[in-house]
Amino acid sequence: MSKAFTKETDDDLEDEDQEVLNALPPGTKNYMTRPGYERLKAEYSKLLHVERPKIVEIVSWAAGNGDRSENGDYIYGKKRLREIDWRVRFLTKRIESAEVVDAEKQRHLKQVFFGATVTYADAKDAEHTITIVGVDEADITEGRVSWISPIARALMKAREGDVVDVRTPTGKETIEVVRIRYGGSDEG
Repeated sequence: MSKAFTKETDDDLEDEDQEVLNALPPGTKNYMTRPGYERLKAEYSKLLHVERPKIVEIVSWAAGNGDRSENGDYIYGKKRLREIDWRVRFLTKRIESAEVVDAEKQRHLKQVFFGATVTYADAKDAEHTITIVGVDEADITEGRVSWISPIARALMKAREGDVVDVRTPTGKETIEVVRIRYGGSDEG
């Protein structure tokens, strides 16, 4: 049977929830920067206190209009409510399991650790800058990479001037650490 004709259950959402939570390697902590933690809390608050009440109001209004089988506001509203509830459950678990790491309190400023902003040069001498952050705050378009990503793992404990190998989908790539910074405007 086509998936389009099957009913999505809460069990399906819980399975998805568990898969996403398992993005962390078993036995590791959910490290996060302070700005990343604050972003998750803000999203949680907005969903729970702003978006969800609006959708509940729409669904209640739509339910009062009679036939629900062809009521777009009701059908979409219920679907959106399930999505919000799933995300709220997910955020609750992530916030509860978060271990906030303050990069500004890092004592080993000459080595790459969680929260570092690293500038490195690739084989073509092109420089790239990334900040090593938690899995929930990674966003490559903003230069934030997860601490469990191949590049972050390769850079861990490296010092300025060190040459490290990164495993990429196309093979091994050699990069050189140019600069390491902690704190400041690089997070956020």
